[in-house]
Amino acid sequence: MDDFPTYLSGLRLHDRRVVVVGGGHVAQRRIPLLIAVGARVVVVSPDVTPAIEGLVGGGEVTWHARGFDDADLDDTWYAVAATDDQAVNERVSAAAEARRVFCVRADDAMQATAWTPAVGRHDGVTVAVLGQRQPRRSALVRDEIVEALQAGTLGAVHERGERTPGVVLVGGGPGDPDLVSVAGRKALMEADVVVADRLAPRELLGDLPPDVELIDVTKLPRGRAAAQEEINRVIVERALAGQRVARFKGGDNFVFGRGYEEVIACREAGVPVRVIPGLSSSIAVPAVAGIPVTHRGVAHEFTVVSGHLPPEHPESLTDWKALARLHGTVVALMAVQNAGAIAAAMVDGGRDPRTPVAVVCDGTMPGERTVLSRLGTLAADLAAQEVKPPAIIVIGPVVAVAHPEAYPDVPLVLDRPDAHTVPPRGDGLV
Repeated sequence: MDDFPTYLSGLRLHDRRVVVVGGGHVAQRRIPLLIAVGARVVVVSPDVTPAIEGLVGGGEVTWHARGFDDADLDDTWYAVAATDDQAVNERVSAAAEARRVFCVRADDAMQATAWTPAVGRHDGVTVAVLGQRQPRRSALVRDEIVEALQAGTLGAVHERGERTPGVVLVGGGPGDPDLVSVAGRKALMEADVVVADRLAPRELLGDLPPDVELIDVTKLPRGRAAAQEEINRVIVERALAGQRVARFKGGDNFVFGRGYEEVIACREAGVPVRVIPGLSSSIAVPAVAGIPVTHRGVAHEFTVVSGHLPPEHPESLTDWKALARLHGTVVALMAVQNAGAIAAAMVDGGRDPRTPVAVVCDGTMPGERTVLSRLGTLAADLAAQEVKPPAIIVIGPVVAVAHPEAYPDVPLVLDRPDAHTVPPRGDGLV
């Protein structure tokens, strides 16, 4: 049988009976794939794993809690013999052969009439790989093909020509190109025009096909900046000209990214627009730096605030006194320039000046560094460390959770089943 290659065929099992004999971990891995293609899955086994039992309870599969009977394969289109008993698997295989039902054998592929390929799907394409009974190799080849399809490096040129004009807002995440979403990377590869700012993962721009036009709309802090109105005009104008536009920015489009202004501009012009979210830097950057924004027994909430306006500015919409009274974590974005004023406002509002602060500079990028400080000395520490944007400022006792050695005076109640509250005011944690 080693000399006979397999004949690959896509089985359409929707609303067709498929019998899985066995209720262990092998069956647990096979059943969800069968459910996903719409098969009527029947499990025959005296016992099943909790996960399979959950599928039964949800009405997704039928379970016969007994041993296998040849008649179980009557009116069946496909069978899987997945028990740990070779004799039972041989009975299943023989019963399937007698009924001309293709059967997969989990214990002995050479005695089976069908093999399960490594399967992957993306955007209407199904990839199935058989590595001649080398499952790890099959999975690796499948993964490489699917990743290339997802990234747009395989088949992207053909697809770009078939896409309808419009705008895609792509959130690029905190900066590391590996942290952009699969959908975001694919949208970039399919675009005719990429409108990017400086905080979007810059390495990805080098992966763009050579015929993709790049438009720079960088906004420098207190420096050169493309007006939002101009950005809106560019993306709308290009889409109306019949091009596929990817508006590429750092973080998430809707977390201080002015993304919804661009959505409104597109809708008013009748331009199709969709959004691909990105990892918000407010959460992702502290996480990569090893700082949780919440922690059991320490912080039950976190607040993300824009620091591009100082607290006393007439256009500021933040209630700094209310913010200062909260017990949890405050994450400030775009706040380096106004960090001193923000710290002073929070201290004036009641936050302890000894409150731990971490400033993560160039988060997820090669030059990432974390500056530890306290609320009362934040302005001086940032000046001494020459901190410049971009940086994420994390304020609260969670900083001491990540760096207890730097804050020996901060008492923390950690990792206890009954740890549900922070210590009261006056202990340096509020």
